Amino acid sequence: MDHAERDPVTGRMTTGHEWNGIKELDTPVPRVVLFFLAAATLFAIGYWLLMPAWPLGWTYTKGLLGIDQRQVVTQQVQEAAAERASWTSRVEEASFAEIAADPALMRHVRDTGHTLFADNCAVCHGTNGKGGPGYPNLTSGAWLWGGDPETIAETIRVGINSTSKDTRTAQMLAFGRDGVLDRAQVLAVTAYARSLSGQTLSETEKARLPAGKEVFAGNCVACHGTEGKGMRDLGAPDLTDTVWTYGGDAQSVYASVHSGRQGHMPHWEGRLSAAEIKLLALYVGTLKEGPR
Repeated sequence: MDHAERDPVTGRMTTGHEWNGIKELDTPVPRVVLFFLAAATLFAIGYWLLMPAWPLGWTYTKGLLGIDQRQVVTQQVQEAAAERASWTSRVEEASFAEIAADPALMRHVRDTGHTLFADNCAVCHGTNGKGGPGYPNLTSGAWLWGGDPETIAETIRVGINSTSKDTRTAQMLAFGRDGVLDRAQVLAVTAYARSLSGQTLSETEKARLPAGKEVFAGNCVACHGTEGKGMRDLGAPDLTDTVWTYGGDAQSVYASVHSGRQGHMPHWEGRLSAAEIKLLALYVGTLKEGPR
């Protein structure tokens, strides 16, 4: 350590410390730093005096202002619940048509329904409602039991092949696995089913169409109808549109015919309130409008 000396460039004294020829100036702490340090200290002391701050074992200092954040939050929650009750009661009492015609209520439907859908339905149908392999696309307009709000609400309430005593039931036979049809017949009716939706067929598939039509008439019309448009009473899909829950390519349709299909949707009665089911049914109807 060297003795302190005055720096010839800045005119300040050095501390007497030197590292590799570099001498440390004895520069005082800037006044602005001291100012903010003092201000922060005063603010802390003021806060300790005015607000709840210090623990005292089983209690705490209440502060001169007597402000309790727990009470503030509790009051805010109560106010939010009261505000929510003001419109949920209207949702419960109004018909689906009346709610749909009320822009203010529909804003609540979109906001609250979006949260309900994300929490309960998105795991299967996706956050955008477009579904995926084995899960219906709720934006497509293709509905097994109907797409009006009342019908959607009932499907949500009782589920599909669920444990509810009122569940909707849908089952497609495993025509190939159970020996109802042989491989040639499954291939033929696969080609015919794909033709109903206007898909491009190979020459081999086109050759199978006459036989496929006969197999379809003898085994499929009971559920899908003579024209393949499905039956909503049975939850049988329309084979003439372009919407395929399990895929519309030849391999996927063959797998459906050969091994059968049985979808599952849990029932939400008892898990969601009647108002929440109603909100969800209305919200699902808005998914075709696109992203929020």
